[in-house]
Amino acid sequence: MIASSATKLRPAVARQLQARGAVSIRTASAWAQVPQGPPDAILGITEAFKADGHPEKINLGVGAYRDDQGKPYVLPSVKSAEQKVVQQNLDKEYAGITGVPNFTKAAALLAYGPDSAPLKEDRIAITQSISGTGALRIGGAFLQRFYPGAKTIYIPTPSWANHTAVFKDSGLKVEKYRYYDANSIGLDFDGMLADIKALPKGSIVLLHACAHNPTGVDPTQDQWRAISDAVKEGGHYPFFDMAYQGFASGDTDRDAFALRHFIKEGHELCLAQSFAKNMGLYGERVGAFSIVSASAEEKKRVDSQVKILVRPLYSNPPVHGARIASEILNDASLNKQWLGEVKGMADRIIQMRALLKENLEKLGSKHDWSHITSQIGMFAYTGLKADQMDKLAKEHSVYATKDGRISVAGITSGNVKRLAESIYKVTG
Repeated sequence: MIASSATKLRPAVARQLQARGAVSIRTASAWAQVPQGPPDAILGITEAFKADGHPEKINLGVGAYRDDQGKPYVLPSVKSAEQKVVQQNLDKEYAGITGVPNFTKAAALLAYGPDSAPLKEDRIAITQSISGTGALRIGGAFLQRFYPGAKTIYIPTPSWANHTAVFKDSGLKVEKYRYYDANSIGLDFDGMLADIKALPKGSIVLLHACAHNPTGVDPTQDQWRAISDAVKEGGHYPFFDMAYQGFASGDTDRDAFALRHFIKEGHELCLAQSFAKNMGLYGERVGAFSIVSASAEEKKRVDSQVKILVRPLYSNPPVHGARIASEILNDASLNKQWLGEVKGMADRIIQMRALLKENLEKLGSKHDWSHITSQIGMFAYTGLKADQMDKLAKEHSVYATKDGRISVAGITSGNVKRLAESIYKVTG
């Protein structure tokens, strides 16, 4: 009887022991101390937008181009280029460590221009990258390893949120310089210039080449000239991030003015390029990172070290998107078509800015909305406060980030009137 009871108890005891053991194992997990990370701000906006049942809800958080129906847009030139790539029946062998040569050569030409001395003298080391983010990451790693000065990079306030994360993960210290003036909703040019002049000699300075993200506030060409002078006086090293060439103004040469001016002024610099926005190749992850060297011999040494950095990161980049971009950049007919399409996208963004401003003024808003049209590119800083952005979402089903940044690509001729009315109601 006793033995029988003990037999009956054994499964229960075993279960208790197993449970205690499981708890012990969970407590001792290698990941027990991993903290919960903060949610992504843009993802939260998208989730809230999807959950909203309002038939005329508006999403101004997305950082990708949309057509006038609010739909994702594949450029016709991209479709044609992709067909050409497919028809060539190419193999799927690995690219070299620095990518597809026809692409990188054309990417450098697009950025630096045909009259660029470093290009003509074969002084530019360039590698294909995993879009603009990958280019920044390679650049950060190269500077951390080889830059002779302090391992600190100075970025504008504010800057693209991922800049800080990318450069910190590259081993660089990240500091900031003044850029945006909340009072004027424009450029704090005097503050920017003063900060650059006050930096320690030989500092690394990150500069947005055009369509500053997230503010849409760019220096004028005269201001760029003064910035170049200040950078040169301080012996600073410029790192250009050019994610929107052509997409900002509709003119690829105009959008490259700052970069090319710095080159003409004799700066040695590095550049991160992205083809996500201007070719709509978001998911293909097409980009390039380049370094201007002092000589062709130096370029070879720099190139060898870039390869050594890339190899353990991802070995070599994907070929399909680069082949599409290469077709567009190297085929005269496709290139002409693409430049027209880029201008069309830029013009739509510019038109939406003008319509938003016009509708706000028609409603009798007493605020000055001139910053909406003076800013450039995909994003605009509206000047709205966090509580006003909350009201826009909760009371009007208009979604964007708390800092008042909106993606102008989310505005259409069909929703701009309602958007203006919503902004008017929360701002007066």
